[in-house]
Amino acid sequence: MADKTIADFLAGKSQHTIELYHHFIAEFEKIGLIEVSAAKTMIGISNSQKRIAWVTQLGKNFIHVVFPFDQPYQDSLCFTKIAQVPGTQQFNHHFRMLYTADVNEELLYFMKLAYDGG
Repeated sequence: MADKTIADFLAGKSQHTIELYHHFIAEFEKIGLIEVSAAKTMIGISNSQKRIAWVTQLGKNFIHVVFPFDQPYQDSLCFTKIAQVPGTQQFNHHFRMLYTADVNEELLYFMKLAYDGG
């Protein structure tokens, strides 16, 4: 089977979900230069040094994004779940975007933190 593309992930998705995805990527691009690449089961977002987020799900009316950080940010309101990856010091922070307005000041702070290597 050929490698997946971004278009493969977006195929058959609702117009709403596609708009959410493009809005999220556009907001990340305002922070800095990113590379967006399709993997086997998800879409990776990288800065020049490492993977800084993954779009893990494109649902009927949402996108689900995971940010890997080296500590848990428990006092945040934007993450639906924070889980430590077993055997590592990585804490995956799960964000579910239902509306473009969900990319708010708090989330933009964490997007920049991820971009800067936080």
